Amino acid sequence: MHKTLSGKTILLIIGGGIAAYKCLDLIRRLRERGAQVRCVMTSAAEQFVTPLAVGALTADTVFTDLFDRQDEHDVGHIRLAREADLIVVAPATADLMAKMAHGLASDLASTVLMAASSPVLVAPAMNPAMWTHPATRRNRDTLSGDGIAFVGPNAGEMAESGEAGEGRMAEPLEIVAAVVRLLDDRPKPLAGRTVIVTSGPTHEPIDPVRYIANRSSGKQGHAIAAALADLGATVRLVSGPVQVADPPGVDVIAVESAREMHDAVHQLLPADAAIFAAAVADYRPASEADEKIKKQAGGIDAIALAENPDILASVGNHATQRPRLVIGFAAETQELAENARAKLARKGADFIIANDVSHDSGIGGAGGVMGGDRNRVTLVSKDDADRWPEMDKAEVAVRIADLVARHLQTLTT
Repeated sequence: MHKTLSGKTILLIIGGGIAAYKCLDLIRRLRERGAQVRCVMTSAAEQFVTPLAVGALTADTVFTDLFDRQDEHDVGHIRLAREADLIVVAPATADLMAKMAHGLASDLASTVLMAASSPVLVAPAMNPAMWTHPATRRNRDTLSGDGIAFVGPNAGEMAESGEAGEGRMAEPLEIVAAVVRLLDDRPKPLAGRTVIVTSGPTHEPIDPVRYIANRSSGKQGHAIAAALADLGATVRLVSGPVQVADPPGVDVIAVESAREMHDAVHQLLPADAAIFAAAVADYRPASEADEKIKKQAGGIDAIALAENPDILASVGNHATQRPRLVIGFAAETQELAENARAKLARKGADFIIANDVSHDSGIGGAGGVMGGDRNRVTLVSKDDADRWPEMDKAEVAVRIADLVARHLQTLTT
């Protein structure tokens, strides 16, 4: 794990919402990256997670009381505010956002925020009706105008049964990515570069309710887009239908079919690099039925298939607008390097990243690579095949982003 936050102190203010449980994972993720994490909890937050659990993960005192005699003998709330490189408020409830917007200082959390001189990142979490309420929108606008950064909220299912919409707190890794963007003072080797990334599956319609697809989750492609953005690239992510959140700081173009993805990619040219991580359907039904095809005894007639456009080959062999670096993916079940090298020449790519998606690969848990969180890839070039160890897809993405930065730098020197 890259220690991108080494030497940084994060003050995490945990608000009172069911999403507070995600902060346990958030603390772990921040510490993995080298950050020191200190925590302030509101009294409401203690109804969802305990200071004991939070303190065990931070290995530090958890602060809860504005009038604690031991902590406040040296004006502890001022010290907490000023010793932090960044303050993260997660979950930021409607009540906590209102206090921030109106300058209230009625408890330790709001008092620390009033005394803050460091940047503040807010991760809202609340019921969709509360998030869309005019008062909350006004408070958000006020906070944005005051220079407060936001991550999320996302759309999806709520804790309440039957409730869905925009209001879910951003996932821990999304918040970490936002923290890194705000605090990471490393050089940005991809600043000024534009990179196209494709991700996810494509859906090829059979009739209004059925389609041909594959098992791609989009996790690897989206992680690559996020890692490239962390290195300063302008990233255009062309995504098929996925259930993963859009990477922060990335321009996302949502598509359904292979033909839509092909057209979107070509409209984004020229670019410095293009990475084709999407699992594009090779074929589509030759014609789409206008009405749902009814189940029939003895089955239905064969579905005629037509070949989809080859997006990687069309860009890798482009006569006038080929990016300086083209990377493709190959999902293989056998003869990994051999099949990838053949694809490399055929598609006009500089590198092929091959991964074993066979059921017995032993990667990614029960779901395997497709849908799992881990991957083991082989980086194939014209002259070499470098097998990387199994790792988290986010780590694979970091390695790929570093490869892009090094390769583009070589091309300009």
